Amino acid sequence: MTTQKTDLQLGLIGDNIARSRSPLLHRLAGAQNGLAVDYARLVPRDMGRDFDAVFADCARGGYRGINITYPYKERAAARLGIDDPLVRAIGAVNTVLFTPNGPKGFNTDHSGFIAAYRGARGDANPGTVCMVGTGGVGRAIAFGLVALRAPALHLVDQDRSKATALAEALRAAAPGMAVQVFATVAEAAQGAQGLINSTPIGMVGYDGSVFAPADLAGAAWVFDAVYTPVETQFLRDAEAAGLAMISGYELFFWQGVHAWQIFAGLPLDLPALRLALLTEG
Repeated sequence: MTTQKTDLQLGLIGDNIARSRSPLLHRLAGAQNGLAVDYARLVPRDMGRDFDAVFADCARGGYRGINITYPYKERAAARLGIDDPLVRAIGAVNTVLFTPNGPKGFNTDHSGFIAAYRGARGDANPGTVCMVGTGGVGRAIAFGLVALRAPALHLVDQDRSKATALAEALRAAAPGMAVQVFATVAEAAQGAQGLINSTPIGMVGYDGSVFAPADLAGAAWVFDAVYTPVETQFLRDAEAAGLAMISGYELFFWQGVHAWQIFAGLPLDLPALRLALLTEG
């Protein structure tokens, strides 16, 4: 039986996405299933439009779905129908499916982080975690840490009100997790077994690391949500300190795989997809 060739229109709305590999991932996923996928990069500021206008264009312009990235994940959640109470609690979406009943929001950063963590550390408990950055991806990761049964979470954000809001949401959802907000990274990192960067620091155009090398003392593992580049300053420092590392590339891969299931609901050969991403990127 021959699969009929079908075009699937997808896209990504975000800033600083010129090097995003999401278009390649979804084109390759489509190719595995005999689908020709068009996946557009949509940068509102480059288009001379705001997020809401670009989103509205996608909703009426033949898109099956879109991904949302920094800095629009929370903004998107505020204007979408979200069926999953967990995603409503997270308060951020990175995946949108356009349906006859309106756009529906999902969060595959959450499920993608859990998959990335378990792929690297199996059933090991995360221990106390220090996370810097409480925006859209940080909120998804924090609720992932709830699922992974982390006993305590230390939060830091330049905007303390965002960290406080996340702490309150986590306390309501997971009373057994001890959640504290700290003023500095150095304070928050003390006593933490896991260190997480969920800020843009380390991305192309945002050089550096939110963690000083001294902050890594006593930690066992680190995760960087940044994946462009794959080797960030934070991960290089962690490697030098002998810590177990989880790259943001793993989050990228798994959130993309989970988004594909929402967009298309079709099976994937995951080893082949990984290989193709490496060889064709």
